[in-house]
Amino acid sequence: MTDQAAGPRSAPADSPVPGRRTALGIRSTAWYLPERVLPVDRVRTRDESERTTRDGLGIDTVRADDAASAVDLAERAARRALDRAGLAARDLDALIMIESRATETLLSSETTLLQERLGADDATVFSVGGLGCVSVTPALLAARGLLASDPDMNRILIVHGSKPAAAVRYRHPVTVNGDGGQALLVTREAPVRVTDIVQRTNGRYWDLFHVDYRDRPTSQWRETCTDPGVYSFRLAMETRSRLTKLLDELLDRNGLARTDIDGYVSQNLSTGSFTFTQDVLDVDLLPVCRDNLRRYGHLGPNDVFLNLYSALAQGQLPPGGRAVLINVSPVAAWSLLLVETDPDGDRQTAALEDVS
Repeated sequence: MTDQAAGPRSAPADSPVPGRRTALGIRSTAWYLPERVLPVDRVRTRDESERTTRDGLGIDTVRADDAASAVDLAERAARRALDRAGLAARDLDALIMIESRATETLLSSETTLLQERLGADDATVFSVGGLGCVSVTPALLAARGLLASDPDMNRILIVHGSKPAAAVRYRHPVTVNGDGGQALLVTREAPVRVTDIVQRTNGRYWDLFHVDYRDRPTSQWRETCTDPGVYSFRLAMETRSRLTKLLDELLDRNGLARTDIDGYVSQNLSTGSFTFTQDVLDVDLLPVCRDNLRRYGHLGPNDVFLNLYSALAQGQLPPGGRAVLINVSPVAAWSLLLVETDPDGDRQTAALEDVS
């Protein structure tokens, strides 16, 4: 079993001072969602039981482009984020890619492919992953480490292209996957800041969901749950305990109470998962979570920031507000992000002009 916490326990600060947490400013964001809208009732299932579960998830449609790879999706989002920041890719100090769940080829590097396509020739480039939906958290931790350790480091682009690993978009009994790209331009100072991060993992569940692929054509790839009872009960009970402790830890070490948080944002799996999270933490998730679940389904590591910026664009978070972003993955991993906005900061509603 692996059980690890992310980040030291000292007071936060925006500058890279040893022994203090470094805040991450998010200067620019962008998403790319394919134009094709796929009704969820056209997403394949194996039997009536799966169809019944699929239809009860709270998802109406997903975006789908079978011709676009994860790198294609990431590239399109990256170019939009750079354009909005008025930067060229050659201006980047680092490029961090959240790795694909299933790469197009083995041994080759999708990360350096994206570097080549963008022209980020001078950037420090690497990928992170291995935690499913929670993989956005190690990407942010890596960016925080770069900012804290190198005073010359400032412009870091975090990107991900979300595509289902299997041939079937429905993940029984969890969710339906859509396609989408996300890019976050991280700097030291910006109107939206990730001020603290907590993360835990438990290796006992490393193979609870998997895709057997060796010696099989891709048309036969299917994500399976090795033990639905473990997912529905034992992991759920551990998630209840983990999320409660993580939220208490995050708030305590920042001197905050739950009443100091203006909004809670979750990943988009199902309406049932929203109810579970709200009951466990005794909080209300922002309405935008259900709206984006209904329209886009699950977008992996991209969910929580899409929901955050949708909430900002729709005025569901006040200027100067605080939010907690909640991510859970059945590998199993749990993470919470504390986000703050400036009272007079740009809500960046333009970042969502391509999301319709």
